[in-house]
Amino acid sequence: MAVIAVAIFISLSVTGCGEKSDIFTEYDIDVPLSTNVSAYSGMYSQDYMSDKICVVPVASQVENDTNVPADAALLIDVTANEQIFSKNIYKKLYPASITKIVTTLVALKYGNLDDIVTVSYDASHITESGAKLCGFNEGDKIRLKSLLTAFMVYSGNDAGIAIAEHIAGSVKAFAKLMNEEMAALGAVGSHFVNPHGLHDAKHYTTAYDLYIVFNELLSYDTFINIIKHGSFKLKYKDSSGVKKTVDFESTVKYKINTETPPKGVKVIGGKTGTTFMAGSNLILYSNNSEGKEYISVVMHASDAYSLYDQMNYLLAKEEAQ
Repeated sequence: MAVIAVAIFISLSVTGCGEKSDIFTEYDIDVPLSTNVSAYSGMYSQDYMSDKICVVPVASQVENDTNVPADAALLIDVTANEQIFSKNIYKKLYPASITKIVTTLVALKYGNLDDIVTVSYDASHITESGAKLCGFNEGDKIRLKSLLTAFMVYSGNDAGIAIAEHIAGSVKAFAKLMNEEMAALGAVGSHFVNPHGLHDAKHYTTAYDLYIVFNELLSYDTFINIIKHGSFKLKYKDSSGVKKTVDFESTVKYKINTETPPKGVKVIGGKTGTTFMAGSNLILYSNNSEGKEYISVVMHASDAYSLYDQMNYLLAKEEAQ
């Protein structure tokens, strides 16, 4: 159906999540041509999004902070629904494996976690150089909840294909679901073509959209339990019915004690993402010493060392609140 774009508006307020105002952002809402557009003239971003989403004013973002040289970064106080730090959060960027949080949302919404997933030929034959794989073979049978956990903890791209095919029948159909769910959440700066984040020029998102998705996922206890894992022991059966057990370690360095957050901050979990084109990326859910909850995002850091330095800079801000 033909559509036209109706601008979303947000506030100039430089703290919190702002009040309604008439400042244009990059974000648009698609409205059918038959709609009386004038009826939307008094509506703002808060009218489209959930009350629990922090709408960040463009004018409140930092233009330059030498402590955060990454292309984009965001820190949201989830408890107070308030932004603490934001930089280029509406810039469209390649997300690499942080894509997997969107896949997880779709899987939790549309999948039955007790289903047994059979790994296909395509899922077991990803040939892209450098692609991280769980190492599944065609015909392996894995409970969806266990597969989703391995997918998020270890970031195996083969698990992503298996999940997508099981839920939607094909990667293409699953990507359509991903895009529909993003639009429904108001995360309209994104477009996905696969469930894992291996590079594609048409596969992109924003730091703000990732925050919206992650914030939604926090309403799922299963998701929080999954990202708490520092490691995961996956048990499944191969095509012959032989039982297999594989140990997977988290890609989030805070969860395997190879990186330490600032004093007072507890990292509950999150998701990494790294490709040549996307650089190093990380999204986290954490608490400060007062128990306040935060979501933090760093996108397109130059390398893993810089990524964690920048993330610690953001985490220190949450403890200072």
